[in-house]
This record gives sequence, C-alpha cells and structure tokens, in this order.
Amino acid sequence: MLMQIAEPGQSTIKEACKQRVVGIDLGTTNSLVAHVADASPTVLGEDPIVPSVVYYGGHVEVGRAAAAHALEEPRQTLASVKRLIGRGLRDVEGVRAMLPYELEGDDRAVKIKLAGRAVSPVEVSAEILKELKARAERELGGPIEGVVITVPAYFDDAQRQATRDAGRLAGLEVMRLMAEPTAAAVAYGLDKGSKGTYAVFDLGGGTFDVSILKLVEGVFEVKATGGDSALGGDDLDRAIARVKFPALVGSGDPRDMARAVGLARQLKEALTEHDPATASNGADEITLTRAELRDIAQPLLDRCGKACRRVLKDAELSRDDLDGVILVGGSTRSPIVRDYVREVFGKEPLCDLDPDQVVALGAAVQADVLAGGQQKVVLLDVVPLSLGIEMMGGVVEKLIHRNTTIPAGAAQTFTTYADNQTGFDVHVLQGERETVEACRSLARFTLKGVPPMIAGMGRVEITFLVDADGLLRVTAKELTTGHEASIEVKPSYGLTDEEVERMLIESFEHAEDDLAARNLRIERVEAERILAATKQAFVTDAALLTADVRAAGEAAMRALETAMAGNDYLKIRGAIEALDLATKPFAQLRMNRAIDAELRGRTLDEVEADVAHGDAARHAQHAGTQRSE
Repeated sequence: MLMQIAEPGQSTIKEACKQRVVGIDLGTTNSLVAHVADASPTVLGEDPIVPSVVYYGGHVEVGRAAAAHALEEPRQTLASVKRLIGRGLRDVEGVRAMLPYELEGDDRAVKIKLAGRAVSPVEVSAEILKELKARAERELGGPIEGVVITVPAYFDDAQRQATRDAGRLAGLEVMRLMAEPTAAAVAYGLDKGSKGTYAVFDLGGGTFDVSILKLVEGVFEVKATGGDSALGGDDLDRAIARVKFPALVGSGDPRDMARAVGLARQLKEALTEHDPATASNGADEITLTRAELRDIAQPLLDRCGKACRRVLKDAELSRDDLDGVILVGGSTRSPIVRDYVREVFGKEPLCDLDPDQVVALGAAVQADVLAGGQQKVVLLDVVPLSLGIEMMGGVVEKLIHRNTTIPAGAAQTFTTYADNQTGFDVHVLQGERETVEACRSLARFTLKGVPPMIAGMGRVEITFLVDADGLLRVTAKELTTGHEASIEVKPSYGLTDEEVERMLIESFEHAEDDLAARNLRIERVEAERILAATKQAFVTDAALLTADVRAAGEAAMRALETAMAGNDYLKIRGAIEALDLATKPFAQLRMNRAIDAELRGRTLDEVEADVAHGDAARHAQHAGTQRSE
C-alpha cells in the first residue's frame, strides 16, 4: 500500500534558488554550521566548534563563554540539553541524577529550573541555533534564507518536532530535518566518490546512531537504522567519574559533580594520544590507562554492538556484505571505540573526514540541493517503526511498515462495523506488535457525519503521509459524503531508544503468539458480526425459514458461540463456515426475493444500462485502489 508522495530530495521551498542556505549539526556536546561555496562544503568560523552550552546569568551566553561558567554556576549553565528535547520526566530518569541542574515537569514535557524561571529544552536549543545563525550571517554577509538541521536517526516524532520548533524560535526557515548518519554519508559520498553499502557508526556526546546505507551515483538510500538516543560520550565521562572520582560524585554538590565529569573528560581525551593519562584533583594525581578505560566503557560498547547487530539483521546483511564503516562523532576519536568498531564490523573504519565536522558538511550539501544548487543528491531515509491504526477487536492494521523509505504514504479503505454507525474513532499506533496494548499510542481523532447505513456499507479511506522529516499526518475521509478529518501526529513526549529496542525484540520473540492472538481477535469479531446478522435475519424473515433450516441454523449458532469461548481461532473459523453452510438455503431465498424486488417492472435495457454503469464504477474504484497501493 506504499506510494511515494514526493520526489526524493524535492524542495518544499517556493523560491527556486536560495544562496544563503546552511547546514547545522545541532549536537549534544558541540554544534557546527556549514555552507556550500564553489560546490564544496566548508564549516564556518575560525573556531568552528560551538559547545552546546547556554548560560543563564544576568544575560544569556552561548558556546565557550557559557561553558566557562560550568564549574562555578552549574545550575545556571545548561549543557547536553539535546538529551531532554521532546522528552518527559519518565523518559530522562536514567540521566536525571547525573545532571547538575534541576528538572521539573511531567511525563509529557520537562523544563529546567533556573533562578526565578524555568526554560524548556526547545528554548535552550533555540539559543544555540541563534548563535550559529549569527555566525553564518557574519561569514556570508547577509541573512540566512534556509537551513537543514540534523537529528539522530532514531529521534521520534516528538523529538523531531521539538527540534523543528527550536529552529523556528531561532528565526530560521527549516527546510529539512536530516538524519545525522545520512548527512555523514552524503559528505563522504561526494568528497570521496564512495559507492557501495556502508555502515555509519555515529557516537556523539549524547546519542548513538548506526545506519546501513547504500550509495550509488549520488543516491543515498537508508536500508536500516537503529541506535540509542540516550548513549554517548557523556555517559562514558560519567562512568569514568564514578570510578575515578567517587568522592566528588557522591558529595551531592553540583559543582563537585561538574568537576568530576570535567576531569573524567580530560582523562578520556588525553588517552586519544597518550597512554596512560593523568589529571590533577587538588593534591591527588589520578591516572587512567586505555585498558582501564576499555573495562569502564565495556557496558556502553556492548549496547552499541547490540544495536549494530540488530541493524545488520534488519538490512538482511552480514558484516562481510559491507564495503566500509564510516565514523562520525567526537567519541569515535577514542582508540578504544575504533578498536571496538573494528571488532564488530571486521573492517578498518573510515575516518578521512573530521568526525566532528562530517555531519555539518553533509547537511550543508543537502541545504544546497534543496536551494537549487549544483550538487545532485537523492536522499532516501526510512521510517524507524511501523505505523498503523486500531481495528475492531484491538488488533493493529499497519499502513506503513518499519524501514519504509520516506517521504511515503499509504491509503486503505475500511468499512463500518455496526448498523447505522455515524462516526469513526481513529486510533493511530506505532510499533511492531499485532495488538493495540503492545504498541505505542500516538494520537486519536474522530470522523463524524457518516450517513447511517447497514454494517459494511459505509466506507472510510484512511491515509498516512510521512514527510521528509519523518513527521506523520493522518487523514480520514468518508467516501459517500466526502466528510474529512485529519491530525498531525506531534506526540508531546518522547520514545526512548531502549523502548524502541525493547519493542523490536519483543516483536520477534512474540511473533507467533502475536499472530495467533491477532487471528483469534479477528475471528471473534467476524463471528460476533455474523451471529448478530443471522439472529436478526431469523427474526425479520422468519417466514422464509423451514423447520429443518431453522434447527440446523440454531445448532450451528450454538456451536459458534461455544467455539468463540475458546482460544482456537481455527475452530471459530470452522464454526463460521459451518453456520454459513447450514443457513445457505435461507440466504438463497432472501437473495432471490431481493433480486425479484429489484427487477420487477424494469425493462431489459434499463437493467443492462445499470450493469454497464456498475462495471465502470468498479473499474474506477480498482484504478484508485491501485494508486493508493
């Protein structure tokens, strides 16, 4: 049922050509802005890396100036806010205790408590984007007319929408949100002329993505994607801090925590060039070796490896099928990370381009493409989890399946379940399981104004459209009256990637049980419908019933009710077929009477004209169905 709704890479910007467009890597730890000049992407600024830190004191400071306040005023200095964007309190429990600032809110959204006020992660991210925008405008000599902002591939709808909102709050026209691994592949593909199938291993300060991409002559197709949006270099810093600076971590003072994490990061970064590394904590000299770092990092690396193996399985590939592995993110500078990548994929990773800059460079290329520039690149991203709606009996009908290329759409027609039904409740779900309670609820809305008809006659077309940013719009249209209702799915809380991973694993582990449960519910719903219709017909058209048909029909209905009480869907299906067979003579009499009433008093020419009209209508409906599929 999948159909493409826009040309891959097609711009939604009205102007044919925009010169001052940039790509922004809005990172957890650091952020950069890049621009394509003379067909070559370059990062902007003499010191291109802007720490993703915002200080709220008497005035707002961003970047290195803000980071300078971290030790003395940690509660007013906000870092790693990307890990909070689009999340609720429950989603961030794993990192909350390690943050030097306080959070408030509920399971729908969080805010960060400051002296006398609270700010949202969207507001903080907007301040970082404003700084990058100002930098670009100084470098390019005028206002920025469009931007592509990168996000982790596994950001869900809430996190993507929050990122887009931050861009708008910063006064930027967000042309596209782009997955970070895809951006890296764009940069490598254009810079090195790479072709083949590649894994992109992106370990940044706060997020981890791994994607399998196929690169052929400027076409970048994401075959599968996975990762963990709550895993990165920050976690390793905290793990080192707990081992090497336990007194500071356990003091309860946010300044001590900030100092411990800062010293841990210093040790980690020093190990990139030297082994061992040392750092001073007052009079104490603390030493860390690469072997110790590997032991500390092993649980985090194992989480990376699990995601890597999962994404290879999703792409139906082995590691030997890969042509290379691209490293992205500052954390991949670490020798222990590179060694682990080499072990997992069995290949020497590619690191020709600066891993801190490669995402911004790719985003700049895509911005240039959308603005009508010279580069010709086609991007084919994917939906990370299946999208569908609730059916009768609590089963899920998937309209767009996981790892479907986006932008994408799907349409499917559904009918009324009950007589005189005048509305449809549409429940939008996300996940891989077959039943509603095992999937995640995204949204609900109601289509009203359906004309009352007998069950099965009313028809509603449900359309799912996923745009190039991965955001979903659902439309329901009643085909008789044309009444329509729609919703843009912008969930107000995030889905952690541990939950995504759990959902995927459970979908495999429970596949057989889920299918049996789905079939059981479907057959029960069908049985209830047939029983109700048969009982009603026995009352309405009792005059057409013979004694033996009535007796056989009632016995078959009792047998069906007994089968429905059990858990064997095949028995229910068999009982439905038995009821159909038992009441077939009765159904034929009713059909003959209806045909006789329809044809009485009409000429042969009138009947033939109606048949021809019906054939034409069915042909048009078939053609429309083909387009939706």
